[in-house]
Amino acid sequence: MRDFIALIPARLASTRLPDKPLADIGGVPMVVRVAQRARLSGARRVVIATDASSIDAVARQHGIEVVMTRADHPSGTDRLAQAATLLELPDEAIVVNVQGDEPLIPPALIAEVADLLASRSDCAIATAAHPLDTLAEYLNPNTVKVVTDATGCAAYFSRAPIPWDRDHLAGGASQRPDTMSAAIRNMLPLRHIGLYAYRVGFLRAYPGLARSPYEMLESLEQLRALWHGYRIAVLRVEQAPPSGVDTPEDLERVRRLV
Repeated sequence: MRDFIALIPARLASTRLPDKPLADIGGVPMVVRVAQRARLSGARRVVIATDASSIDAVARQHGIEVVMTRADHPSGTDRLAQAATLLELPDEAIVVNVQGDEPLIPPALIAEVADLLASRSDCAIATAAHPLDTLAEYLNPNTVKVVTDATGCAAYFSRAPIPWDRDHLAGGASQRPDTMSAAIRNMLPLRHIGLYAYRVGFLRAYPGLARSPYEMLESLEQLRALWHGYRIAVLRVEQAPPSGVDTPEDLERVRRLV
């Protein structure tokens, strides 16, 4: 078993899909399916962090460890910070934040992100990214892009199309057909995958960090860590993991697959 803890923050406050963590998928609540996937990663411990008694009840019913957190956390990272304190985890421990609406997440990806952070003593966080396939994704502000430095650490995350090839895209990328040209492919634009491994010491510091102006402009929480000098290692994978569940249509898609 690997020496990391998978923490799964789960709340009921979804507007597009009420009670989302409890949605039935083949007779099992979604958040429990996520925990089962996390167990397959080889995590030493898998814990659901929630403020809802109903989630606490189904977790215990299925033999999943659970910790009750406050209801007023402004972000999932703040919830993880409290969970790490309640679980009395040491600063050097590694925690992987597995979102509670990712019932198809590959267990190997969880393990690889944890392993990357374990191998990078200079980093407080590790995450993942994959190459973009289409121009539409590259231009889509809902697709978060990341560029890395020579050491494989994140230099910046943005909703804008980065990096921007001035010479080949001088006329505007929107003028090109909806395929990735060779010039854009050579830039290796990467889509960020929202899976994070953290050192617990960083999680404890996070609630006290001032928000970054870039974080507020882009609405990207990870920019706060970069603003304050924390390094983020980026694991490059060749394919995107299966999509999570945000809408009723997503839920039906996952039910059909399961």
